[in-house]
Amino acid sequence: MSSYLFVIGLCVVIIISFIFNIIARKTNVPSVLMLIFLGMGLRQLLNHFGTEPEYFNTLEVLGIVGLIMIVLEAALDLQLSREKWPIIWKSLLIALFSLIGSSLMISWLIQMFIQNIGFLPALIYAIPFSIMSSAIIIPSVNNLGKYKREFMIYESTFSDILGIMFFYFLVENFNLDGAGAVALVFSGNLVLTIGLALVLSYLLVLIMQNITAQARFFLFLSVLVLMYAVAKLFHLSSLLIILVFGLLLGNYKVLLWGKLKRWLKADAIDGLFENFKMITIETSFIVRTFFFVVFGISFSLETLTHPEIWMLSGALILILYVIRVILFWAIDRKDIIPQIFLAPRGLISILLFYAIPKEFVVDEFESGTLLLVIMASSIIMAGALIIDRKKQNGDVAESLPE
Repeated sequence: MSSYLFVIGLCVVIIISFIFNIIARKTNVPSVLMLIFLGMGLRQLLNHFGTEPEYFNTLEVLGIVGLIMIVLEAALDLQLSREKWPIIWKSLLIALFSLIGSSLMISWLIQMFIQNIGFLPALIYAIPFSIMSSAIIIPSVNNLGKYKREFMIYESTFSDILGIMFFYFLVENFNLDGAGAVALVFSGNLVLTIGLALVLSYLLVLIMQNITAQARFFLFLSVLVLMYAVAKLFHLSSLLIILVFGLLLGNYKVLLWGKLKRWLKADAIDGLFENFKMITIETSFIVRTFFFVVFGISFSLETLTHPEIWMLSGALILILYVIRVILFWAIDRKDIIPQIFLAPRGLISILLFYAIPKEFVVDEFESGTLLLVIMASSIIMAGALIIDRKKQNGDVAESLPE
């Protein structure tokens, strides 16, 4: 393929993705679905011309960068304050219990469908299906009321962060014997990583406020990715470093005190935060675009011909929403429509599914299940948002004088 044709293709995909975002805002149909279908269409086109490039390495690299950008974007979106504490703790509880409950129930379901699979491999397969996609939810809930919108942003963000940490803790410590050893390693890893993250994040923010060069933002992104990769090599909870940095940059007035706060320049940090957030959003858009398109290209439609996949996917969806209804009824107890239907699976689910170590890979578990759950949960969310918008428009129309 000509280099110029390749560049043209990349540019066209970005333009189409931007158009998909506009369509998504107007129709509430997630752009993720459109990007995956675009990738599937491109696969057929490439097959027609006899081109079969290797996709997995590209998907893996995009996945690593995408993971970092999602956690960073989510951390920058989390604004901590005393007034928001009720929303924060309720959304955190629902995200945590939903992750635990869904993972356990889905692992049991997987063991029912696939013979001779152990509990731990089944649990590792279950976690990607138990994590909501903040990348889909955050841009989709703009038309909800303030409380519902903020609740969904916090819940999806917590779900991403907790799910990723839970997954990597399991796969990196699966060989430990006994609950005591697991608890010791977990607590030691957590304390060490948080301490390291606080020091490195504060130093990075301190340095950032004094650098005025125009190319500084991608310099700092490179430093963050470097810290993530190095921490990963030392088996630390590397995503905590990204999380702590994002929280510190956006909430330094709440999280710091005394001399630590006085050494920071408020005007410089506030401007830095806005610019850094914009760069993060733009970079995340590019990474998400190519990730979902490459995922669509790499996906084989033949896996959807097996009836067992449809049965397992349907049962998975049922479990996810039953647990969600129970938790919202028990914890929030307010107007829970349409929140109970807003639980799409997306980029994080794909990333973690393909990050399952080889020793846990089960050949009988088809990737088609993942695609069906992503599609079904996105369609359910789109339908719920469309109905909610029509209801709001109807209520407004009824309130107008004749």
